[in-house]
Amino acid sequence: MDNNISDQNDQKQNEKDLKVKELEESWKRALADYKNLERRFNEEKEAVVAFSNFILLERLIPVLDNLENLCEHLSDQGLALITKQLSDIIKDEGAEEIEALGKDFDPSSMEASEIVEGEDNKVIEVVLKGYKIRDKVIRPARVKVGKAIGS
Repeated sequence: MDNNISDQNDQKQNEKDLKVKELEESWKRALADYKNLERRFNEEKEAVVAFSNFILLERLIPVLDNLENLCEHLSDQGLALITKQLSDIIKDEGAEEIEALGKDFDPSSMEASEIVEGEDNKVIEVVLKGYKIRDKVIRPARVKVGKAIGS
């Protein structure tokens, strides 16, 4: 009889151990699911913020263009200061000007507005500055591209 009670106790202990193991596995899966959800949420939140910044920069850049054009025609320190402040804000948000002058024409970041006499496939003049944030183009640079005479 003692053996029978001992076997029953062992069986109950094994059942308890199995139940504890099942609960532990369930807890680990739930924790892993939660961590994945948290990571995905943070990634999506960062993507929304980046997209919002992109949209805002896309709207501010033409204002900067207008201020820079105005600075070329007026000599006003206050206007120059405001233009510099806006330019600095745009740069601080991660936007950078697309370097185009003297470079090979790149259709992924530049838009040719005119073909002019000059070195083949080189940007001769920047008509309108282009901007990018990381590797994403906010606005392509509008440029004049060279073409050798007789080509």
